[in-house]
Amino acid sequence: MISSTIGIWNYWIVFCLMMIGLFLVIGRKNFLKKIVGLTIFQTSVFLLYITFGKIKGGTPPILNESFESIYSNPLPHVLILTAIVVGVATTALGLSLVLKINTEYGSIEEDDISAQDLVDYHDDIKTGKSVDLKFKQ
Repeated sequence: MISSTIGIWNYWIVFCLMMIGLFLVIGRKNFLKKIVGLTIFQTSVFLLYITFGKIKGGTPPILNESFESIYSNPLPHVLILTAIVVGVATTALGLSLVLKINTEYGSIEEDDISAQDLVDYHDDIKTGKSVDLKFKQ
């Protein structure tokens, strides 16, 4: 029982990273911490796919004289390279949005931004102004 549980240690690491990332996304109100949580969750998915591509005793898929060779599947590794590039671009976009939110509202906490929007909305209603969008240029 214990040896079979220890034998799949990489899946336990992936599971722990997924839960840490999910907790950071759901349990925190800070936008920067949410982006870090998404990045951790994304990394755990990368590790999971890389784990699927590894075969015990497998060799790189390079043809040789022996037809008895067991090859590892290179497709998950190639897909993960693409996913890493997309993940870095998504993280950069998220960080730039956090910077824009910080310059507009002066905070990156959800509660502060929501409260400020609510106050601005009620002030606009009292003065009879039309409600405008925050990021409209």
